[in-house]
Amino acid sequence: MALISREEAMEILKEHIKNENLLKHCLAVAAIMEEIAKVKGEDQELWYITGLLHDVDYEECNGDINKHGLMAEEILKDVLPEESVSAIKAHNENTGHKDESDLATALKASDSLSGLIVATALVMPDKKLSSVKVKSVKKKFKQKDFARGVDREEILLCENLGFSLNEFIELGLKALNAISEDLGL
Repeated sequence: MALISREEAMEILKEHIKNENLLKHCLAVAAIMEEIAKVKGEDQELWYITGLLHDVDYEECNGDINKHGLMAEEILKDVLPEESVSAIKAHNENTGHKDESDLATALKASDSLSGLIVATALVMPDKKLSSVKVKSVKKKFKQKDFARGVDREEILLCENLGFSLNEFIELGLKALNAISEDLGL
């Protein structure tokens, strides 16, 4: 199966996601995924599109977290390669689907890291990603009451990909700074 283009992936995403912040989150995860792929010598387009479409079903699940990932599988099974669909399904543990591929591991880690970095940027005086440093993200990482929805254990999956926490945060900051205008940060 030929991989769809970024433009086609964005059309699919916008067909299913209306919330602007959720669209930005998907862009952020895609950027981090692409950067990981670049460093690891993986398929950057596949990793980017997997990150971009990982929450394609989020709004349609209507808050039923048990469906998140399963509905995405239905939407994407004829659009993306199986490895991508599997990673998307596995990024939500409630699906019961296990996938320990590097693609799936990177998706979980990137999903959580993007949330932590964006939350850190939003508490900066200027609310800009350019003001966020590795040190400030690490400090927020240790504060369990900060960005409570961010799964710190998922961020630490970066170690399974060969990155230290510092390296992973640095990689995430680089990726998100490159798209800061798109994120409005």
